[in-house]
Amino acid sequence: MKYRNIKEGIFVSRPNRFIAFVIVDGITQKCHVKNTGRCKELLVPGVTVYLEEALNQNRSTRYSLIAVQKGAHLINMDSQAPNKVVHEWLLEGNLSEEYARIKPEQVYGNSRFDFYMESHERKAYMEVKGVTLEEEGSVFFPDAPTERGVKHIHELCKCLKDGYDAYIMFVIQMENVKCFKPNDRTHKEFGDALREAEKQGVKIMAMNCMVTADSLKLKESVPVILN
Repeated sequence: MKYRNIKEGIFVSRPNRFIAFVIVDGITQKCHVKNTGRCKELLVPGVTVYLEEALNQNRSTRYSLIAVQKGAHLINMDSQAPNKVVHEWLLEGNLSEEYARIKPEQVYGNSRFDFYMESHERKAYMEVKGVTLEEEGSVFFPDAPTERGVKHIHELCKCLKDGYDAYIMFVIQMENVKCFKPNDRTHKEFGDALREAEKQGVKIMAMNCMVTADSLKLKESVPVILN
């Protein structure tokens, strides 16, 4: 996926989940943050960030914050981006060329999964999670407790019992990482649910991304370490 009208800036502060102040061309601008997660390890005063300038000049914020430089890592932190790059990847037949029908945002039980896929013989659901938390080359999810994420895992297990294939795709919004792990320190219930889902047959996948200031694309699989 591609962004338009990218500007480089210097992060100043984040007064709430939705707004950040960034210095752009020497002027402090109020920006929309396209990620409601904590991201405290990313949004540190003085770091370089990348912003997409809005085409709609009537918006209350001129820019949206989409990426941040953390040491050697350029990290995309747009929470809408993982679904977009996975959709592109699925349409290219990378998961399976059998799936001729791919539909985003499909309801199953009490959940809305990110993708439903269908062929003549197979049907599947997939949930996508974006990953931005990195420590010494390993990446972790979640960065904050997520009861909604636990519910999604339980619903995917129900899908299996009803004869569907079930996938969880962790989209690592950066390159050059060693492995993915559930963040048991932050939410052990999520990690326990993920380990149980794997035992039941849910396919757990993690892929890193090629990241530039104005683009994001799935790159390659990353080892998943659950224990």
